[in-house]
Amino acid sequence: MPSHEADVEDGLKHSFSYTVPAGKTVPHLYEESPELAEMPEVFATGFMVGLMEWTCVQLLRPHLDPGEGSLGVHIDVSHKAATPVGFAITVDAECIEVRGPRAKFAVRAHDGIDEIGSGTHERFIVSWDRFNKSVAAKAAKANAKVEA
Repeated sequence: MPSHEADVEDGLKHSFSYTVPAGKTVPHLYEESPELAEMPEVFATGFMVGLMEWTCVQLLRPHLDPGEGSLGVHIDVSHKAATPVGFAITVDAECIEVRGPRAKFAVRAHDGIDEIGSGTHERFIVSWDRFNKSVAAKAAKANAKVEA
C-alpha cells in the first residue's frame, strides 16, 4: 500500500501559469467536430479542466513515493469567463482534504483580467504498477470478447 499519506496534507498550495495557444481553443477541443469548429477561438472549458488537473498533479508530485502517481476522479468547476489566445492563465490549487489515498483540492483560474474558473477537484493516489496491471487486464477482457 502506498505510504504517501504522511506527506500529503491539507494546506499544501501550488500555482502554475500557462499562456493560451490557438491549439487550446474551443475549435481544437475535438478537431473532428464541425460544431466545435464553428465556435469562437477562446480557451476551451475542457482545456481549463486539464490545466487545473495539471496544477494539482504538480502540487502532489513531490509528496509521492517513487512509482506513485495520481488519477483525477472528480471535478466540480465553473467556467465563468472567456479567455482569448495569448493570455496567461494562472491556476491556484490548495489541498483542502486528505482521506487515505484521496486528495481534494480547491482550484481557481485567473487570466489577469477575470477569474475564469473555480471549484474543486479530487485525485486518487495510486501505484502505477498496480494501475497498469488493472488496465492491461481490462484490455485483455475486451480483446477476448472481440475474438469470441
